[in-house]
Amino acid sequence: MILRREGKGFFLLLLLIFVACACSHQAEQEQGNQYAVYYINYGETGIYPQEYVTDTESTDTEQLLAELLEQLQAVSEKLEYKAPLSDNITLLDYSIAEDQLTLNFDDNYRHLPVTTEVLIRAAIVRTLTQIEGIQYVSFQIRTEPLMDMSGNVIGIMSADLFLDNAGNEINTYERVKLNLYLANEKGDGLKAVSRSVVYSSNISMERLVLEQLIAGPAEGDKAFPTINPDTKIISVNVKDGICYVDLDNTFLTQIYNVTSDVTIYSITNSLVELSNVNKVQLSINGDSTVNYKENTSLSTVFERNLELVE
Repeated sequence: MILRREGKGFFLLLLLIFVACACSHQAEQEQGNQYAVYYINYGETGIYPQEYVTDTESTDTEQLLAELLEQLQAVSEKLEYKAPLSDNITLLDYSIAEDQLTLNFDDNYRHLPVTTEVLIRAAIVRTLTQIEGIQYVSFQIRTEPLMDMSGNVIGIMSADLFLDNAGNEINTYERVKLNLYLANEKGDGLKAVSRSVVYSSNISMERLVLEQLIAGPAEGDKAFPTINPDTKIISVNVKDGICYVDLDNTFLTQIYNVTSDVTIYSITNSLVELSNVNKVQLSINGDSTVNYKENTSLSTVFERNLELVE
């Protein structure tokens, strides 16, 4: 009789284990697939993933895309993070062609601060390229391709864009304070401006300074541009304290009413603000023997000149 009771108890125990496992499996089935939804911290210094489990285990690309886009608009569980797709911008529509997703935003996207825009872009791309069938993402503003500050089309983006060469995750974007020198109102002197910039960790500080100068004054700078905005940076590198800057021919065409010294020392003074730069050597398409505005030889190695600074 005792053995029968023990056998019955053992059978009930096995039954309970079976039921528990079945319930657990059913719960896993109901939970769906796991993704990382990226949010922006309120200090706007980086993007951070939050674990999200889809409503179902469906692998339908359109269904997953709609669900993750909704999450990119949702309030994060952590109060220190904010959603990339806020009420400030509206996603008008989207389309998928092969493995590329195109997102079409309203005009408000065009007026986003640079800091905010690059982080939004990084968060969206990192989130949506996790969906099988979406490898690339491109942004549009009312069907027009999104452009950077230099007027270049940003084009398609993949998750790899936000990884370092070793494949390990890094801070996608960092914030830095730059000291730049732009023109005064008359164009015969320089004004020092301080600018907080969020930039990709894969870009050198020297290139970042040049890109900011080419982009010209930001709102509130109370200064004026010094470089033709269509100028392209061919290369920039530093050796033994000298920053070698190679620009395309467009640089030689000055469209602003500024002196040659203002342009040259706008570049030089701004780069010398970096701790690793003492002097600057300019060249055009690899040639440093040309003259700028016929009176300034680029063969000169330029040093800081504060006499032009107001």
